[in-house]
Amino acid sequence: MEKKYQFFISSTYVDLVEERKEVIQALLELDCIPVGMELFPAANEDQWTLIRELIDTCDYYLLIVGGRYGSLNSAGISYTQMEYEYAIKKGIPVIAFTPSNPEEIPVGKTDKDPEKSEKLKTFLDLVQKKM
Repeated sequence: MEKKYQFFISSTYVDLVEERKEVIQALLELDCIPVGMELFPAANEDQWTLIRELIDTCDYYLLIVGGRYGSLNSAGISYTQMEYEYAIKKGIPVIAFTPSNPEEIPVGKTDKDPEKSEKLKTFLDLVQKKM
């Protein structure tokens, strides 16, 4: 039997609904199994345990970065960044899609909070160094 690869799809959600749908559709067409936050909202520590367990079962971690940093945990780190750092730490291969022209992202899909915008820039720099 042919192996079906499982992908954990990570991104902020509201601003990237369409992009996530397209990635999920592409993975399904390739006979892969997408796993993502559509199954659960990232909101508390119990869910973080579930997220880690799901990432552990995946063959790949697929990250989509847009114009938002995302929901923060109590330490001020986004769940998206936590997921990314966890996948790296576990040695799970990472595929990352980052904006080539972030300045062209529509204002409604970007962070208006300067602190979150700065955190997104730092996170994006981290991701791009690993690509």
